[in-house]
Amino acid sequence: MLPVVTRAFMNSMVPIATVRRTNERKNLTPMVVSGTHSMDMSLWLMEGKYPKTIFAQSVDKKLQSHGTKDSTFGIFTMDDDAIFSMNISWALPTVWPGSVYGLEIGIVGTEGVIDIEDTHRDLVLASEKPQGHGYNPSGYNPADNRHVDFLTSYPPGDIYNNQLWGPMREETNSWFQRLYVGTETPHASAEDGHKNLVMTMAMDASSKINEKIEINDHIESEIVKIQSD
Repeated sequence: MLPVVTRAFMNSMVPIATVRRTNERKNLTPMVVSGTHSMDMSLWLMEGKYPKTIFAQSVDKKLQSHGTKDSTFGIFTMDDDAIFSMNISWALPTVWPGSVYGLEIGIVGTEGVIDIEDTHRDLVLASEKPQGHGYNPSGYNPADNRHVDFLTSYPPGDIYNNQLWGPMREETNSWFQRLYVGTETPHASAEDGHKNLVMTMAMDASSKINEKIEINDHIESEIVKIQSD
């Protein structure tokens, strides 16, 4: 396997609305909160390969006043020496047409390539009337109106006739089928989720000390020490 590239863009409505609900804002970083999703997908597509080192950097020019970072960029070296670059920015303007999340993944191998474009820029609605906000939790009302929208870009799906249609509906139904009739499904395990969360935390830790981190059996205790210093 040759280079792997993952890029995620997020509307800043999410971090602004999220961090205001906690006093532990330093723990709510773009990687830990939302980078886990692109990490999940990337490592699932690279099943059988595991990161051995990470070097990452972060910036916080826009969201510093909210107690979090704007974006993080990191480069993993995998156990077969493939390189995997991953970055996420959740500091895009609140008027950004994407309701929440836009993802791109490129995986180049010696015998093929996987190219994923999940930004929803293929369905665009533009109107002189405000379109509302895809992410609109209770108590949060963005000051600016969105007049352009990437349709279907709200990750859980879309509401029609008081019903949810889209990815979350499909995932829920497939899980019910697994429970009730034993259908095999590709759901991630708790072990998968924990492993990928640790990888995003390692990126934050590397960014904090500005050094490459070795990913080994002691990585979790090393992360805790770095973040507590």
